[in-house]
Amino acid sequence: MSVGEDIKRKLTAAFAPVELIVEDESAKHAGHAGARAGGETHFHVRVVSSAFAGLNRIERQRRIYSVLADEMHERVHALSLDVKAVGEG
Repeated sequence: MSVGEDIKRKLTAAFAPVELIVEDESAKHAGHAGARAGGETHFHVRVVSSAFAGLNRIERQRRIYSVLADEMHERVHALSLDVKAVGEG
């Protein structure tokens, strides 16, 4: 299974999002630190879920990083996040 598929699977299980977009942006970082041939090192993730209601930005990110701890430790060099509660822009 690809890193992007693992990310989608784990975030879906943890947060039941109404919107989930996982984009591999590794090609934009070719030649930079952490980049590997074949990509799957740099991702942008947008998650919209009611699980984030009432949480500030930092707590939302902490929860994402907690779910993706293995990927961040072993496979992902960089992860940019756009995390919203349902009904937020």
